[in-house]
Amino acid sequence: MQPISSAPLTHSATLRRLLYEAMADLGLDPTQVYRDSLHRPRPPLLVSRLLHDEVPQFWRSLAAATGDVDIGLHLGEVMKPRLLDVVGYLLLASRDLGEALQSFLRFQHILSGGFCAQLREQGEHAWLILDIHYQGYPPLRQQMECLMLLFLKLMAFITDDEFRFLGIEFRHAQPVRLREHRRLFGLTPTFDSEHDAVCFPRALLSRPSRTANAGLHAMLSKHAEEELRELRENDLFNRLRYLLGMRLGQADCSLRACAESLGLTEGALQRGLAGLGSSFRELREEVCRQRAIDLLGDGVAIREVARRCGFAELSPFYRAFRRWFGVPPERYRQQLGSRMEEA
Repeated sequence: MQPISSAPLTHSATLRRLLYEAMADLGLDPTQVYRDSLHRPRPPLLVSRLLHDEVPQFWRSLAAATGDVDIGLHLGEVMKPRLLDVVGYLLLASRDLGEALQSFLRFQHILSGGFCAQLREQGEHAWLILDIHYQGYPPLRQQMECLMLLFLKLMAFITDDEFRFLGIEFRHAQPVRLREHRRLFGLTPTFDSEHDAVCFPRALLSRPSRTANAGLHAMLSKHAEEELRELRENDLFNRLRYLLGMRLGQADCSLRACAESLGLTEGALQRGLAGLGSSFRELREEVCRQRAIDLLGDGVAIREVARRCGFAELSPFYRAFRRWFGVPPERYRQQLGSRMEEA
C-alpha cells in the first residue's frame, strides 16, 4: 500500500461552536470578531471540518480584535462544556476518569489533527498534556488558556465536581499580568514549560463515574473508530509529515523525539507507518527533499537551505542532495530557473 498524498490537517467545528456561544455570552459579536481577526466572514457553523492551519491567525489577532489581553481566559470562563460530538459522549459513558481520558487520547484527532495530547503518570501524580502544534507559530497563549479552562470543566463534569488539580503548565511566555490567571485557576501557572499540561492526583483516574455505561461506551467507540478512519487527512502519516515540517531545522527530528511528541513508542510509530506503506526514514527524507526544493526555488542561500533542512554541515547536505536528484543544489537551482523561463 502506498502512502496517501499530503493533505491539510483539519479540526472539528465543535470548539468553534462553543467559542461563538462564549463570545456572545461576553457581549461580543462573533461575526464581527471573526471578520476583524481574519479579515473575512466567519465559516458557516454547519461545516463539519475546518482547516487546522487557519487557527493561529484567529487566536493571535483575538486580543487586538476584542481589546481584551486576557480574552482566552475570559472565553474559557464562560464556555460551557457541552457534548457536541462522539468524543464528548464517550467521556460521559466511561467507567472512570482514566477510561475517559484514554478515550479522549484514542480519538483526539477527531477533534484536531494537530493535537499531541498524552497522559503521563509518575508516583502519586498524573499529567494530562494538551499540546497542539502549528507550523511556523509558537504556542498560542489565548487558545491554550481557553482550552485549559474548558478541559478542567470537562474533568469536573465527569467526576461530579470532585476533580482537583495540583498545577497548570503552559508553553507560552509569562504574561505581564497574572491576576486573572490566579482568579480563574486558583494558583499561579508555570510558564515557559515543556508542555501545556494539568497535573492532578493520580488516584482520581480510578474515580468511578455515575454516568458510566459500558454498552454505550462500546457502541460509541465503534462509531468513533469508523469516524477516525474516514479522516484520512488526520492519519498518522499526515500528522507525522506535519510534525516533521514543523521541527525540521528547528528541533530534534529523530525517530525517538517524534514518537515521544506524538505520544507513541518508537515501535508503535514504525508499525503505524508500515501499515500505511511507509517508514520514518522515507517520510523524513520526503519532507526534507520538498523543503530543499521550495527553498532553492525561493532563492535562499544554499548554506541556509542546508540548515533549514536539518543539516549542521554542508558536506552531508550535498551528499544527500546528489542522492536525491543526481546533481548538486546549484545545478538543480539552475534547472528550476530554466523550467520557469520555458513556462
